[in-house]
Amino acid sequence: MEKKKVAFICVHNSCRSQIAEALGKHLAGDIFESYSAGTETKPQINRDAVRLMKEIYGIDMEAEGQRSKLISEIPEVDIAISMGCNVGCPFIVREFDDNWELEDPTGKSDDEFRIIIGKIEEKICEMAKKEKNKC
Repeated sequence: MEKKKVAFICVHNSCRSQIAEALGKHLAGDIFESYSAGTETKPQINRDAVRLMKEIYGIDMEAEGQRSKLISEIPEVDIAISMGCNVGCPFIVREFDDNWELEDPTGKSDDEFRIIIGKIEEKICEMAKKEKNKC
């Protein structure tokens, strides 16, 4: 059975969606393929996200090839997740399957980043359990 493709979408594809892509690959890579994208891009992934993902999980998002990219740069997906529209809701030509409504931690403390990273981890694990039970 082919794995489903999941896209984590936010406006700039520089923080929350990048964290979700990395955790999706790390925690559920055997269950679904993870991608991230935005309607705009940034020159680099959020430095605090890169640092904390290395510190917490040993994941080097940039060494793994992650970069800020547009929705048009990823394959067609089966599931599209909005990270939250608190900074503006991206338009992706289809309905989102879910909106995780996560605050953007950019510019906030490490503790606030860790809270958002923890929530993303929980949601990735919930998705993995749900998808695995469908098999």
